[in-house]
Amino acid sequence: MKQTLTDANFPRTADHRVYHLGLRPGEVTNRIITVGSPSRASGIATYLDAEPKPFVLSSERGFTTITGRFRGVPVSIVSIGMGYPNMDFFVREVRECISGDMYIVRLGSCGALVEVPVGSVVLPSSSVAINRNYDFDFVDPERSSEPAYRISKPAFADAHLHEEVRKAIEAVKPVDSKSHIVAGTTNASADSFYSSQGRQTSFPDRNANLIARLKELDLNISTLEMETFHLYHLAHCWGAGRSEPPSPTIPLARGPVHPVVSRPPVEGEATLERPLAARDTTIKAAAVHLVYASRTSQDFITPSEVTALEDWAGLAVLTALSNIEIPYDRVHVEAGSVWEIKNN
Repeated sequence: MKQTLTDANFPRTADHRVYHLGLRPGEVTNRIITVGSPSRASGIATYLDAEPKPFVLSSERGFTTITGRFRGVPVSIVSIGMGYPNMDFFVREVRECISGDMYIVRLGSCGALVEVPVGSVVLPSSSVAINRNYDFDFVDPERSSEPAYRISKPAFADAHLHEEVRKAIEAVKPVDSKSHIVAGTTNASADSFYSSQGRQTSFPDRNANLIARLKELDLNISTLEMETFHLYHLAHCWGAGRSEPPSPTIPLARGPVHPVVSRPPVEGEATLERPLAARDTTIKAAAVHLVYASRTSQDFITPSEVTALEDWAGLAVLTALSNIEIPYDRVHVEAGSVWEIKNN
């Protein structure tokens, strides 16, 4: 069943659900862990408090949101899949569902360009984008004067959030863990798992020297994945020069927003009389990369190592976010939210 949407510019349903994530205000908090896979989100969610019962929403577009409390602090875990576009859907749509400031930590897998064993944890303080150059002639490269791949200038993590995450990773790491912890490096986020990360396939991608080119840059690039740059970039862009948010009251359209919700919507939730994303709010971002593959040794992590690593790293990120203090007037209102604690 399709639901009626408002505003072709920024689609919402009549009850204010956004188009791709299926969320509405009061279902996602100011402190967020974003991951790729729903199973990783579910694993991290086992650490949430029993009360209130965690809220789970799965959208038709493949996004899953779990919202509850960790040690009494409201937190959300959102699985978004892979790549720049999904990170874009996530940041923009969640931003429009939350009043106040946002703190987002990406917890995801990566390939390592530095000499660390698989199972290590890397916390990049900056990230560059690698994009396939569509103006390059991949069929007849001799006709092109431009490079096949473009590498951007860096975007940066929030220094305070990055440090809080680093301290939590150090504190939560099991004493018997062999994981190396590397912080303060640069990540490279690619627009493809294959061509823009230098992997060799049957396609004429002209990328044989891409990894060497990355290593030659004076940027201390340590990891390759597909999302972090866009998160850092959008967090930076939110902080300056943006326009007034659009009005939520726009003509109707039709579209596929029909989320699966773990429990009924909260009664008495305030209507969306004005945009929640005020101009003076901030987005703070950081990232934790779990090294699943070494691009130097070609080693790959084992399934048992993945389970153990995701478990304690997820706990560490929850701990870091719960330690972030947000002023009362900079958080989303609790009354009517799915994380509200009601006295029976």
